[in-house]
Amino acid sequence: MINKTHLDGVVEVTPRRFSDNRGHFSETYNIETFAELGITTQFVQDNQSYSCDQGTVRGLHYQAPPSAQAKLVRVLQGVIWDVAVDVRRASPTYGQWVGVELSDEKGNQLLIPEGFLHGFVTRTPDCIVAYKCSDTYAPSTEGSVRFDDPDLAIDWGIPTNQAVLSDKDAVAPSFADLKSPFQYETSL
Repeated sequence: MINKTHLDGVVEVTPRRFSDNRGHFSETYNIETFAELGITTQFVQDNQSYSCDQGTVRGLHYQAPPSAQAKLVRVLQGVIWDVAVDVRRASPTYGQWVGVELSDEKGNQLLIPEGFLHGFVTRTPDCIVAYKCSDTYAPSTEGSVRFDDPDLAIDWGIPTNQAVLSDKDAVAPSFADLKSPFQYETSL
């Protein structure tokens, strides 16, 4: 099942789940099934993070072209609030964000295309998050924006002074200082 958001290209995908007395099974990614849904992103790298504390914020991050990354994010354990922010210059939704609760119980995923900031906050302790990326990690192209930037006004569901941050995320620049490397392209 696919659920489109108000941000073009950001979609929630919930794979079918087959349950029995042992538990459940889901096919979380299949290139042919995704293509039938209109998702043709090719993924080349899988990442996984573990966050021990509730209220851990990772983000807002991006990789610039030529190493821009689309991501398919899912939760293996716990619950997160996953956020995408449109930073494609000339986009009608530039600077707007969408958040989706992802959990191991729901089994849902969020597809975040190139041209978006990405971040999440853990809503439970001991969260394990896995995500597929459309390009490999390229540190020379990575960038970030403050998760609590007032111009974005993202509702993280926690007091921002209680967020558990990395040293790098704690000093991320403001949204106003972002010189976005992404351009909005319309499809005619």
